[in-house]
Amino acid sequence: MPHSHLIKPLIGDHYPMIDYGKGVYLYDTTGKEYLDACSGAVTANLGHGMEEIIQSIVEQGSKVAFVYRSQFSNQPAEELAEYLYKKTGYPWSFFVNSGSEAVETAIKIALQHWQEKGKPKKRRILSRWLSYHGITFGALSASGHPHRRERFDSMIGDWPTVEPPYCSNCPFGKSYPSCDLACANQLDTMIERIGGENIAAFIAEPIIGAAGGAITPPGDYYSRIKEICERHEILFISDEVMTGCGRTGTFLALEQWGVQADITAVGKGLSAGYAPIAATLISDRIMEPILEGTRVIMSGHTYSGNPLSSSAALAVLKLIDSENIIDGVEGKGTYLRNLLNKLKNEFSFILEIRGKGLLLGMEFSTFGSANGSAVTSSIVNAGVENGVLLYPASAGIDGRRGAAIIISPPLNCSKRELEEIYKRLRATFQSVEKQWKGDGECLDS
Repeated sequence: MPHSHLIKPLIGDHYPMIDYGKGVYLYDTTGKEYLDACSGAVTANLGHGMEEIIQSIVEQGSKVAFVYRSQFSNQPAEELAEYLYKKTGYPWSFFVNSGSEAVETAIKIALQHWQEKGKPKKRRILSRWLSYHGITFGALSASGHPHRRERFDSMIGDWPTVEPPYCSNCPFGKSYPSCDLACANQLDTMIERIGGENIAAFIAEPIIGAAGGAITPPGDYYSRIKEICERHEILFISDEVMTGCGRTGTFLALEQWGVQADITAVGKGLSAGYAPIAATLISDRIMEPILEGTRVIMSGHTYSGNPLSSSAALAVLKLIDSENIIDGVEGKGTYLRNLLNKLKNEFSFILEIRGKGLLLGMEFSTFGSANGSAVTSSIVNAGVENGVLLYPASAGIDGRRGAAIIISPPLNCSKRELEEIYKRLRATFQSVEKQWKGDGECLDS
């Protein structure tokens, strides 16, 4: 095999060469079929090869593919911002290229909001453990993901201060609802210790993704979080990069808790993987001091508001609406969850099924191993062998010892395809069970 000059996630490993995709399936150059049960990185929300979206990119490319945002605006970006306003109620959109950049921009806007209000001391950002907000330094500073933090620990901020709403593995040793939301109340304690006058914002994922395998808070959690933030004059930033754009059954996941954040980051499903784009969505209240002050948000990138990417995202959102795709997510999620629970009843090493809509997590026993990522990797690799793609996630209260995956197929998948996920997952778990027994693991522990 010729030497590859491309740096891949694990350098030196062999990766199948992808040829094409159609619907929920991907095919490599050998002809092997993979059922994309995780939408890549919880991104390909409409599957692969959607002609309507591809055609919109081609049409825009024939007009203009790039303009620089400080010189021109462009119609697709303007229309996308208008569309997002109608969908979410946020009247302001700042377009970037990735979820990490959307989170960075949200943090910068929060800091600038207070600077322009004459409160420059409010510059601390608080976040939770078992969280992942991105790989750039600001977003990584906010991330409570031990594996991804450790290499850069000397250069990033110590922002995670609050425990996650991890009801099945409560860090306080309590049970809901008698716990009185101790995990949310801890935010109040931390604010009192640090001083609300020093804190700009608190950032959280509505459902914890890569760092927790779809950890989902109870129903009254975010109303308590919002109340605490408002009482202390702290902005609430919602990281909906993974959960947004219909993934959980509503356009934004926080809608299911009846809460709206001050600033929201969306990405991944915004263009459903057809072009790189993400957005920071901002309320009028947050923008007001900036509009009355400098009128400049100190952020931006060469490809911000790119017309080609904006055209792709606009086509995705219009398709989602025209086919009422989000309306079907809750029912499909319930159907898939029932199938996963059948697997849980069959395989003792499956500890929990959780999540909302078509963002579901499975947590596994690690049989006393300190290396949860090795257990996760063995399951993901077995999935590849059995033709089903799974998204690896961390778990466990320390974020290291636990093992989990995320199941997140395209939102427009069929029940038959959900049943095929079940079949291929079952074959995957049978193969890892056989492997672990052969290695002498105690599967009943």
